[in-house]
Amino acid sequence: MQTIQAIIIGAAGAMLVAAAPDPAVETAVRAALAKAPAGTRFGMVVRDAAGVEQVAIEPDRRFVPASNTKIFTTLASFATLPLDAADDGGAGVRMEGRDVVLVGAGDARLSSAADCQVDCLAKLADAVAAKTRVVGDVIGDDSRFPDQRWSPGMGWNNMAGRYGTAASALTLDDNELVLTVTAKGDRAVIGGSDYYRIDNRIRVGTTNAVAFERMPGSDVLRLSGTVAPGPGVTVRTGVEDAAHHAAWMFAKLLRERGVRVTGSVAVRHRPHRAEEDGAVVEGATLPPMLARLQPGPLIEDVAITNKASQNLHAELLLRRIGRVGGGGSIGDGLKRVEAMMASAGVPRSAWDLSDGSGMSTYNRVTPRAMVTLLSWAQAQPWGARWIETLPVGGVDGTLSRRFRDTPLAGKIHAKTGTLSGVSALAGTMTAASGQTLTFALYANDNPDGTSATPTMDAALLAAAAAL
Repeated sequence: MQTIQAIIIGAAGAMLVAAAPDPAVETAVRAALAKAPAGTRFGMVVRDAAGVEQVAIEPDRRFVPASNTKIFTTLASFATLPLDAADDGGAGVRMEGRDVVLVGAGDARLSSAADCQVDCLAKLADAVAAKTRVVGDVIGDDSRFPDQRWSPGMGWNNMAGRYGTAASALTLDDNELVLTVTAKGDRAVIGGSDYYRIDNRIRVGTTNAVAFERMPGSDVLRLSGTVAPGPGVTVRTGVEDAAHHAAWMFAKLLRERGVRVTGSVAVRHRPHRAEEDGAVVEGATLPPMLARLQPGPLIEDVAITNKASQNLHAELLLRRIGRVGGGGSIGDGLKRVEAMMASAGVPRSAWDLSDGSGMSTYNRVTPRAMVTLLSWAQAQPWGARWIETLPVGGVDGTLSRRFRDTPLAGKIHAKTGTLSGVSALAGTMTAASGQTLTFALYANDNPDGTSATPTMDAALLAAAAAL
């Protein structure tokens, strides 16, 4: 039987000939995927500019999306939040008698860096130092959001690392601690933050292979492995109680400015109550401040979230979405996502989410659902701007080293995703014909020690070449 073709006049007046569909395209893609490590399970949909699914491999089977989850979160941010105005999520400081309270409002970019220019904790410390020379307690208040530091389905072993650091309305330095490890003679010397107590078990050796662990609820960070003579190693760890760490750092800055801290470092959390999801919580609005920071537009943070696949920023975006008509919980944010998915025409059975970043192994989506969502997004007035926040193949973000020196260099805009046994990529790419293809590709159950990435890239190159 001859392939039926349809002629469509595009928005620019160009004539597109869309196969409906061409079996050779999927054959080429399957041949590329067949070279993957044995046991890898794939799901893939490629939709052409005419809306025809040219590739449909397990299109309705549910897959773990990993950081593809950020697509849901950042699209919901575009659909819900004011992205171009000065961000209203900046931290502030107020006095309660002699106590000083550092209040978070959800901004992910608050910094204590020495070279900080925007959104700087030091400016709030300056304001307190200009007001008084003696304070009592220094309190970190993150009650803007309920105390849900981690999402359901995130492995406890990720909590100590920077990729699994706790979410909080009061976030400082991406909730990461930076340590340095150097060899001094026959011993390893630890420098940098002294927020956690260090159990140093590192030996001087011939290679740099430093590992760390911290049990949940513990303030002891155990370092092990080896460090070689030379420049040493930089270690980045996560923070468990972000509000406490921010207050601890704020007290340090106050002392550096000659302010005497007579009390202790304390925190104010808002316990999460499931019955409050969907309702605006009394007392969660920001009271008058002695000083308050105003970060740059939120669109800049969305770009950071997608380009760098920044987990903490994504989790805070989900909670900020949840503050619109809700109390800022994970559940509140996911209700906004659900409303968006309904608008996009995605069946509720085709997806499930437990977080905003993709660290949860409970997340599921079908390739067809993702492509349907991406097609909807491109049709929105802000669709092109959202596409610009995605990594570009061979150019930047998490795709900077992929698709270099290939026909897709600079022509694929897509969100990556990686967890143990999981690889994902979804977005848009320009085919050899010049048309825009929308795609979602998932690899689950990758055998330990193997990578599905080369196979996935080959499959996408095959689809782009054939179309």
